[in-house]
Amino acid sequence: MTSLIIWQHNSVKKSITTKIKLAMVVVVSALTANVPTAMSVPVVPNFTQGSMTSNTETTSTVSETINSMNYDTGYQYVITGTNIQHDGNTISSPSTTGNSNTLNGVTSTWNGLNLEERPNFTMTNQGGAFQFTETYHGPGLSNHTIIHRTTTINSVTDTTSTFTQ
Repeated sequence: MTSLIIWQHNSVKKSITTKIKLAMVVVVSALTANVPTAMSVPVVPNFTQGSMTSNTETTSTVSETINSMNYDTGYQYVITGTNIQHDGNTISSPSTTGNSNTLNGVTSTWNGLNLEERPNFTMTNQGGAFQFTETYHGPGLSNHTIIHRTTTINSVTDTTSTFTQ
């Protein structure tokens, strides 16, 4: 009888262990049946329209100096009038070697008229009406212009890009 009791005891013990294992399987199955399954979905941007606006402003300042020099390389000697005459002397080719000037590595040399050797003029009819003009414009710098100027340039660019799907 002792062996029957031991057998029954072992059999009851196995039965309880099996029931516990079975109960655990049922509980775990019930828990996992209510949990939704996670699934991955590709990420794709979804938009219907959009726009982008850009504004660029630029300011430039330019300072400059314009330096212009005009040179005459010859001379002009003009005599006009009425009721005048000269003493017979004539003006020949320039008798005086003129001046020279060097600017930015360029040397210019010119001849001028020696006004000490020009003819003398007198009135033809003493006491009568007369007119006399004598003009000499010699070689050299005839005009020098300097212009200082500053220019400010403002540039504004607005850009708008619009896109749709």
